[in-house]
Amino acid sequence: MTYNAQLRVWRGDLDGGELQDFQVEVNEGEVVLDIIHRLQATQAPDLAVRWNCKAGKCGSCSAEINGFPRLLCMTRMSMFDQDQTITVTPIRTFPVIRDLVTDVSFNYQKAREMPAFKPPAGLRPGEYRMQQVDVERSQEFRKCIECFLCQNVCHVIRDHEENKENFSGPRMFIRLAELDMHPLDVADRRDLAQDQAGLGLCNITKCCTEVCPEHITITDNAIIPMKERVAGNRYDPVVWLGRKIFRRKSD
Repeated sequence: MTYNAQLRVWRGDLDGGELQDFQVEVNEGEVVLDIIHRLQATQAPDLAVRWNCKAGKCGSCSAEINGFPRLLCMTRMSMFDQDQTITVTPIRTFPVIRDLVTDVSFNYQKAREMPAFKPPAGLRPGEYRMQQVDVERSQEFRKCIECFLCQNVCHVIRDHEENKENFSGPRMFIRLAELDMHPLDVADRRDLAQDQAGLGLCNITKCCTEVCPEHITITDNAIIPMKERVAGNRYDPVVWLGRKIFRRKSD
């Protein structure tokens, strides 16, 4: 069944822009990205949109549809009433380059600040065999497709631009958790998580978990355990006493 959808798309750049209305043909089984492509082909050839795989695995086509952060390629047109106006806007936490394309380089800068995987000294390839039970806790976090929807909805940086320097966001917190929970990683990233990545600024509203297209349980399985590890390292009285004792012995 074919019908014409009412589409409202944000057009502009960092200097400003506006929502423009279009009528675009919709065919059965199509997703919002299909309609954006048809809009490019028939009415707005200069419309900028970022996409790649069209299969929900590259994370490129992040946008906000009727105010909700989604992947354009994974949002079916059948979700909406035929007479409903569908508003497509760029994700709001990062600067607009043009139209639906935003500058997400903030996330790559924060990724470069994360210490890399660090195996035990002297361990050579083939000397350690891991079973599924060893890695299944951290394996969930490797499903991340870096769509940055979790970063987009995190109010710590969405509503407070000044926090970006000292806050890495949920995408980087699951990276820290992945490494911290890996059985072969020997680096201690707890102080970095708190002091440089800004883990303490997160107040666990779970908005990041709600928008994750890979259904990663970001808050409960990554952020809260990392907060517990930081708290245990810094404020556990037994840990504090042990440090005092070993410091005295070393002196």
